[in-house]
Amino acid sequence: MMRAYEFMVILEGELDEVAAQDWVKSITDSITKAGGRVHGKPDWWGRRQFAYPINKKQYGYYAVMNVVAAGGALDELERSLRIADDVVRHKLLRLPDAEAARRGMTVAA
Repeated sequence: MMRAYEFMVILEGELDEVAAQDWVKSITDSITKAGGRVHGKPDWWGRRQFAYPINKKQYGYYAVMNVVAAGGALDELERSLRIADDVVRHKLLRLPDAEAARRGMTVAA
């Protein structure tokens, strides 16, 4: 069964912009390889200052994307992001059905 998710990633702020966008491209490719798809384009927020220091860093690159994938299909992606040095934080949230429908992400069962 395909499920709707919102995926956010914060990348190391000391990367240059091109390298950070390459990371986002790599993540979207991994989602596709896992059998999912990115709904629309990733929402690139760019380099932002943190509200508080994280690992003694003040800045990070933010990207948010809507993803449709089978349950458990993104487990390997999350594992690889947990050990990646350039990824400061990431969060994968399952969207409620009503919110997925509002965003146009519903899929036929």
